[in-house]
Amino acid sequence: MRLEELKDFYEGKRVLVTGHTGFKGSWLCRILALAGAQVTGYALDPPTDPSVYHIAGIGETIKDIRGDVRDLEALRRAFDAARPEIVIHLAAQPIVRDSYKDPVYTYETNVMGTVNLLECARHSAELRSLLNVTTDKVYENKEWEYGYRETDRLDGYDPYSNSKSCSELVTHSYKKSFFSQGDCAVSTARAGNVIGGGDFANDRIVPDCVRAAAAGKDVLVRSPKSTRPYQHVLEPLALYLMIAKGQYEDRALEGYYNVGPDDRDCITTGELAELFCRFWGQGARWVDQSDGGPHEAGFLKLDSSRVKRVFGWRPRYGVEEALEKTIRWYKSYLVGEDMREVMDRQIKEFFC
Repeated sequence: MRLEELKDFYEGKRVLVTGHTGFKGSWLCRILALAGAQVTGYALDPPTDPSVYHIAGIGETIKDIRGDVRDLEALRRAFDAARPEIVIHLAAQPIVRDSYKDPVYTYETNVMGTVNLLECARHSAELRSLLNVTTDKVYENKEWEYGYRETDRLDGYDPYSNSKSCSELVTHSYKKSFFSQGDCAVSTARAGNVIGGGDFANDRIVPDCVRAAAAGKDVLVRSPKSTRPYQHVLEPLALYLMIAKGQYEDRALEGYYNVGPDDRDCITTGELAELFCRFWGQGARWVDQSDGGPHEAGFLKLDSSRVKRVFGWRPRYGVEEALEKTIRWYKSYLVGEDMREVMDRQIKEFFC
């Protein structure tokens, strides 16, 4: 999809993005701003310092509402103020290891946050399209080599993955109970691992690599044999926008969609670290430092054939190009470039 096509649909549309201060939310809000949408964001303060939200001045181009998705009344007030036609729900506690440290907060945010969002949505007279973004980790992971399909069983292992499975089930129930006869189409998108400039979270491979390499230290990789479906952040965001647009125009397109890269871009963490060190240069190297931490899936891959068939989508970047563009972003940041301009350039390159 080209940026002009996005403008043709999204220009003037009222869009509510939850979790807009996060990594993916910031990129999504910038795309929507470039497409001329009237964007309202609802979220807590940025989850990291530094944050891409502040670095790129995202809040200067949208309506910024700070609030917790666990707070139903505050979320309802944001809905009333935004009067959204489209909602994209990104707000979440997204870190597997943090979910072991604080499972209650994880479930409150990822499950009850979704309940609260859907409660607001079902009482909205103007909402036409809602997309709940979950994760590839919602499936019962059997460590098999074929990609999980939308019809496979939901049953995430750790509190984060399980809470996202619950978020899916909550969405399914609300969709059947409250949205089947109305005007609002509802879908979920189960995205694979995302890389891209501006992610500063702990316990994620690329931000960990950047911090180590920028400091001249070895990159420590705790699970080098774990296989994940890596994709550039703009890939799933483009699909979220396609799904939200598609079901707005034709409710027959609502459903449950895997959003992942091609099989060749499902690689091990060690392979990703090796690519990172090669692209970063400056003598960067990684070392295996398995730490015996809490359980995380060893092999995970998505079958995204359904979203390809329905929307005619194909990934734009392979993992090497995705990583090269990611590193280019961080190196621009480290030398003090205007990061909104850098983001805009990467968005326009992708949507050309």
